[in-house]
Amino acid sequence: MKRFVAMLLALCMVFALAACGGNSAPAPTEAPKTEAPAQDAAPAETAAPVVEENLTETQKIIREAEGMTLEELAKKAIEESNGKMFYGVGNSSRGKSALPLFIEYLQSIDSSYTMEFEWQQPKNNKIFDQLTADSLKDTGTFAMTLIQDGNQIESKMVQTGILDTFVPKDWADANGVDAASYAGYLPLQTLNKVFMYNNTGDKTYDNCWDFVAEGEHGLYMDIDSEIVGKNFLYMLTEDTYAAWLMEAYEALPAEEQAYFQPTIKAMEADAADLGLGPDGAYALAWIKLWVESYNAQTDDGPICNTLVDKSATNQFGLLVYSKLRSVEESSSVSVNNINVAAYDDGYKGIGGYGYCHYLFVTDNSPLPWTACAFIAYMTCTVDGFSAWGKDMGGYSSNPVLAADNEAKYHHSIGGMAEDGTTVEFAAKNDRGYDWWTTDGELVLEDPEYCASVAFTVGSWIEMLTKYSAG
Repeated sequence: MKRFVAMLLALCMVFALAACGGNSAPAPTEAPKTEAPAQDAAPAETAAPVVEENLTETQKIIREAEGMTLEELAKKAIEESNGKMFYGVGNSSRGKSALPLFIEYLQSIDSSYTMEFEWQQPKNNKIFDQLTADSLKDTGTFAMTLIQDGNQIESKMVQTGILDTFVPKDWADANGVDAASYAGYLPLQTLNKVFMYNNTGDKTYDNCWDFVAEGEHGLYMDIDSEIVGKNFLYMLTEDTYAAWLMEAYEALPAEEQAYFQPTIKAMEADAADLGLGPDGAYALAWIKLWVESYNAQTDDGPICNTLVDKSATNQFGLLVYSKLRSVEESSSVSVNNINVAAYDDGYKGIGGYGYCHYLFVTDNSPLPWTACAFIAYMTCTVDGFSAWGKDMGGYSSNPVLAADNEAKYHHSIGGMAEDGTTVEFAAKNDRGYDWWTTDGELVLEDPEYCASVAFTVGSWIEMLTKYSAG
């Protein structure tokens, strides 16, 4: 019966997409709310916990698993998956790096243990379609997923019963919550995208409005390619972040304010029609100027490669902070060729935005115990998190793990070289989650708010004319 319902839901989604003419996600009626745990990433609240008598077989396993330590879960995983094949799917390719370490951990308990694995990373937001199709099977192919965009996760994956949340006991203890009653998604980490600019010229960016000034064309992944980028724009209309934009505008010199003032004035009627707060016009003005000026790119990697070259004078971008780790220094390329705008003395306004990677067990998982053990390993051990933990700008949702990870990788001082000496690149000296979400004015994705404005503000954004570099 569950597969029949899932099939009906999938067909409804197909028809809805066809009627809307493409990949635009329908606005869900309900979505999770983001609330910060003891430290770092922000789990998102969902609907009330599932009633015990209505649990599926996988959910029953999850409830039992939530009372177990990692070592206890590991023993269950060994019994279940020894000699078998494990399939995972995610928005991040790092799952492929974490799985061999997980297997080594299981082998430290049972040296005879073996498991083959495959990790898939669908492009162009197809992960939701792939998981939906897999849910139609009695026993699915994918054991678990690492996925982003809380808006679509709630409407397409959780409400439809395709994905289940597992909360490891060790993670829950570290965050001071009860795993059995915790009503939220499990975040692996919060990632941040930050404004960076090439510093080889004479231009500086000391206010977030500078990025939408006349003639500016920031490098940015297109909002239709990476949906969390559109969620960033949604969040700017929330009262807190709209106020940040208003305050940054007020800090501009009068001659610069004069350039933006007509657009802000023109947005007042739209802000009222959309039901936004008192500073909504500032948010809509910034969004309009940004969408109509940014230079759309296909990925953050090429953006980073462009900006760190000394030939990229006076260019800037909004990109994943962690991309700086992969820069190979040369005579023309260096991390020292860029500034993180929010780190500059006197910078005003938003420094970037943050969003979560969430972990789920598929409800028809072929290896639910192994999936739970793998999730616990990634969220509760430094080695398990190392595929992501080596990067600045990625903050574990486990406060104990976050502290241990910083002690190992020293992101606050730009990382350590293999000989133990400090690597001196100011832009790589990560100031941490607490700084970014306060002084750095990082805009945090709130799935519930995004869902509430996805139709209204989302439709308004769709009417804007994007900049074409050609």
